[in-house]
Amino acid sequence: MKKRLRSDVLKCLGDPAVPVIDRLQGVCELLREKVSYYDWVGFYFRNGDKEELKLGPYAGEPTNHTIIPFGKGICGQVAVSNKNFVVPDVKAQDNYIACGISVKSEIVIPLFKDGVNIGQIDIDSNTIDSFSSADEEFLEFVNSEVAKIL
Repeated sequence: MKKRLRSDVLKCLGDPAVPVIDRLQGVCELLREKVSYYDWVGFYFRNGDKEELKLGPYAGEPTNHTIIPFGKGICGQVAVSNKNFVVPDVKAQDNYIACGISVKSEIVIPLFKDGVNIGQIDIDSNTIDSFSSADEEFLEFVNSEVAKIL
């Protein structure tokens, strides 16, 4: 499944005639549609030179978390640590920003461009303990491809 999805991601990102923001939106919608437990998929990017993240394209329920300070919540922690963060059960996690009462688990993978952490892909699931090392590997691939068009 993820092998075909990799090909679909490349198709979403590959058309230079389509604005970058629309290609990223397409990736969010594709992942949410094709992976049953990806209930919210979005990109956050560093907000200029501020120590905060700004919400970019996403697919799923609207969120109030359009700006996240570095260090706050899972996304803010990844902005500081530069490391993947998988949360099997959000209720057991300190420093978690709830995006919705139905969210049970989360995965955040940093996005690097020229070795600099410029953002991340954030995925919420309404299923507890839904993310595996295969998800981490797949989302690292997605981010490496996204970095090529930024």
